[in-house]
Amino acid sequence: MRRARGRLSAAMRAVIIAFADMTEPRLKTEIRVAAQLRRAQGAGAFATVARRGDPDAGAVAVKVYLGGARARVLIQSRDLDGHAVWRDPLAPESETGDQPAEYPEAEADAWLAKETSVDPDLWIVEIEDRKGRAFVEEE
Repeated sequence: MRRARGRLSAAMRAVIIAFADMTEPRLKTEIRVAAQLRRAQGAGAFATVARRGDPDAGAVAVKVYLGGARARVLIQSRDLDGHAVWRDPLAPESETGDQPAEYPEAEADAWLAKETSVDPDLWIVEIEDRKGRAFVEEE
């Protein structure tokens, strides 16, 4: 059985449609990070870029220092529908919750160092906030 030239199979059309639904216009990473820094500083928290990644499309990891050598880590990823979500990369897959867990700061730093060795485009934003806010969602 031969397919006509230029025609896509039903399976290939489904993949293309699914991918097209997942692509949404995105701001450059450096703009999103700058907005996050402004939100944090405007709320009275200290925030800085600890590591600059790709200015256009780098991933972003956020380390929130809580004091007492404790920290939280969040990283942006995509859910099954292609929407941006923030998740705790150190938590076991079975654990879910509204608030990421606290870890020793050394453990958070070790994870970030390992991740930057794998992803040279990764941005790392560090926030010092006793309330544990990461300022990742626009409010």
